[in-house]
Amino acid sequence: MVDDNCLFCRIVSGELAAAVVYEDDNSVAFLDHRPLFHGHTLLVPREHVETLGDLPAEQLEPYFTAAQLLARAIESAMEAEGTFVAMNNRVSQSVPHLHVHVVPRRKKDGLKGFFWPRTKYKDEEEIESVQRKIISKIKRAKI
Repeated sequence: MVDDNCLFCRIVSGELAAAVVYEDDNSVAFLDHRPLFHGHTLLVPREHVETLGDLPAEQLEPYFTAAQLLARAIESAMEAEGTFVAMNNRVSQSVPHLHVHVVPRRKKDGLKGFFWPRTKYKDEEEIESVQRKIISKIKRAKI
């Protein structure tokens, strides 16, 4: 099922452009356009579901396997000390389509509690550079 009014469904369908770093039969991951830190990625199911409770049980394992792969790849690609992996269900969910945030983290990076200062990429070239780094690490991890 797809929702024609959903921003993420439009990205999944290719109608809207995004810096995609990963895709499989069940999900698509792309760089957040307003990242907490460079490399901040969103993983969405291809099927339009609003919350984790709406995700069909048979998609749980492949969805979270993809989240695990992204967490490893993003940490490595961005030379981070770890990652922050999070999901909102309705409250604070800016797009009503299930998505997991995978954010590279470093000690003393300024992220405290749930105060999330957003940044921007300098230009399209910087987005593409980060995209290539993450894709490279994903390809290596899948071997």
